[in-house]
Amino acid sequence: MLSEDLHDRDGSRADETVADRRHGDARRAATKPAKKRSGSAGLILLLLAVAGGGAYGYTRLNQPAVKSRAAAPLPVPVTLGTVEQGPFALVSNGLGTVQAYNTVQVRTRVDGEIQQVAFREGQTVRKGDVLVQIDPRPYQAALDQAKAKKEQDTANLGNAKADLVRYTGLGAFASRQQTETQTALVAQLTAQVASDQAAIDNATTQLGYATIRAPIDGVTGFRQVDIGNIVNAAGQTPIVTITQVEPIFVVFTAPEDQLPAITAALKAGDVPVEAWTSDGLTKLADGKLALFNNQVDTATGTIRLKAVYENRNHALWPGLSVSTKMRVGTVAVATTVPDDAIQHGPDGLFAFVVDDASRAHQRALKAGRSDSGRTRVLSGDLRPGERVIVAGQYKVQDGSLVADPHAAHTAQAEAVQ
Repeated sequence: MLSEDLHDRDGSRADETVADRRHGDARRAATKPAKKRSGSAGLILLLLAVAGGGAYGYTRLNQPAVKSRAAAPLPVPVTLGTVEQGPFALVSNGLGTVQAYNTVQVRTRVDGEIQQVAFREGQTVRKGDVLVQIDPRPYQAALDQAKAKKEQDTANLGNAKADLVRYTGLGAFASRQQTETQTALVAQLTAQVASDQAAIDNATTQLGYATIRAPIDGVTGFRQVDIGNIVNAAGQTPIVTITQVEPIFVVFTAPEDQLPAITAALKAGDVPVEAWTSDGLTKLADGKLALFNNQVDTATGTIRLKAVYENRNHALWPGLSVSTKMRVGTVAVATTVPDDAIQHGPDGLFAFVVDDASRAHQRALKAGRSDSGRTRVLSGDLRPGERVIVAGQYKVQDGSLVADPHAAHTAQAEAVQ
């Protein structure tokens, strides 16, 4: 029994030894490929590390040096103007309408057929130019008849005068009744001859009406009748309308509070009034104030004025809407800024003034009238020669750093020249 147990333990040990050897061979067999795979992975990691280090070094070498402090803020781009001091014209701006100096609707004063139209539509005509010819034959006949009647009565008057001379020469041999009757007949025939002359004058006038002439200098409009039409003096349709455009008027308005200044300027002499297009961009003509209305319009608080222009170039045309600039005086010394420099804020008007360090500062002001793109400063801490911002204010705050790129380009161009 004992020997069998020993034999069994020896056998189990031998079996364990064999198993251990098998397991060891298996571990060694498994360890060899793992070592190979770990070596390949290490090589790949090494190559990646070298590539990353190279890229990092290249980036570091090519990037700019990091500033030690934060970058300074960029200046706000603006456009600058200048505060000026000098004479300033007191100009009143208004809106007006051009009116013809004279307007005539040409109508016939006699009845008849139109035989000739001697003008073109839109033609400039002079006073006395023939416009239309109406059939003159009936009126020529009436004139001839009046002339013949006068000749007849003139002959009778001559005979009556001769009889009166004979009766007067007879003295006491001629009765008083005969002498007085003959004297009355002479007077009657004299009056008849005068009446005949009046009839001749009337017939001549009627014949003259058959030739319609321009009553004024001006420009003709559209023709309302054609050749062959029958016209009559009672008709309401004009043949043509003529408007005088040399000279010409502009009727415009001004606030009633400017009436004292306008009155004083008109008494002192001519008051210049410029006519511009309705958008205020193009000057059309120079004129002068002719008069102002005899009452103020209480509904609008304005007064109507009329200016006259020579209008040689026909820049002004009846019915055209224009803007006016009336100069009522001049201030000898006034501080002005560009119109665009004036800004509206919650506390009133202001402007941005730029100091020598290119910093913008907001300054309150009170503005007056404007003329030629500049506004008069009535009050405010603005001095001649200071720079003010005229464009780009919406990006500017009090104390902002600003710069005018246009001014820099101009300075560079002048330096190159």
